[in-house]
Amino acid sequence: MPSARLAAAIALALAAPAANAELVTRTIEYKQGGTVLEGYLAYDTAGPAKKPGVVIFHQWMGLTAYERMRAEQLAALGFVAFAGDIYGKGIRPTNPKEAAAEAGKYRSDIPLLRARTQAALAALRQQPNVLSDKVAAIGYCFGGGAALELARSGADLLGTVTFHGSLSTPRPEDARNIHGKVLVLHGADDPAVNRATVLAFEDEMKAAKVDWEVVLYSGTVHSFTQPMAGNDPSTGNAYNPESDRRSWQAMRDFFAEIFGTSA
Repeated sequence: MPSARLAAAIALALAAPAANAELVTRTIEYKQGGTVLEGYLAYDTAGPAKKPGVVIFHQWMGLTAYERMRAEQLAALGFVAFAGDIYGKGIRPTNPKEAAAEAGKYRSDIPLLRARTQAALAALRQQPNVLSDKVAAIGYCFGGGAALELARSGADLLGTVTFHGSLSTPRPEDARNIHGKVLVLHGADDPAVNRATVLAFEDEMKAAKVDWEVVLYSGTVHSFTQPMAGNDPSTGNAYNPESDRRSWQAMRDFFAEIFGTSA
């Protein structure tokens, strides 16, 4: 996990809190079928009573301090942010082997993955301070793939953003169900989701006539927004502060476009 000092530095660099804002956070339990899930809600009290909502999907280690930090950054920008839980309450892998096994359960069961994302979206929309017609989804790594599957399921989203996300799907024909715009923020040298996969995704979006954009960051590998990935690109996973900054700004510009705000 990133150190408290590093996490604080990222928060200061990427989000400027509104004047007189009071950050409100809480853990929320919700369900998908009979499974109890545990998400994290963040918003501030400044600004309008109702705000656009953003649902966040976690990387393969599950909902961690990293996603909570991103939710708080989004709250500082004037959104109601909800970090959803795909795995279930208390299910938090402790190493890559466990994470691969847990993520694999959902990558091999797309209907279940979509059901979990839909449950998170519903939990966000149930918040009284959310503008239910102004909602977007974002995701990191495994969570990027989850956000895209939510969009492919036909969810009523204005936009979907992935950061070094999984792009492939066993059901590419479902891209025709996507309603909103799609923004993919990706490392040009990502070995986990390589150029061939990116090109196949672009073909999928073109065939479905989706309004999409792919941004590739040079010299950037997988997990580039995550300080816990370390700083050695030769491993295929490494934090890249410049690509992190640029991708966050790209997301902000995208949200300003789809929500009609100045975030």
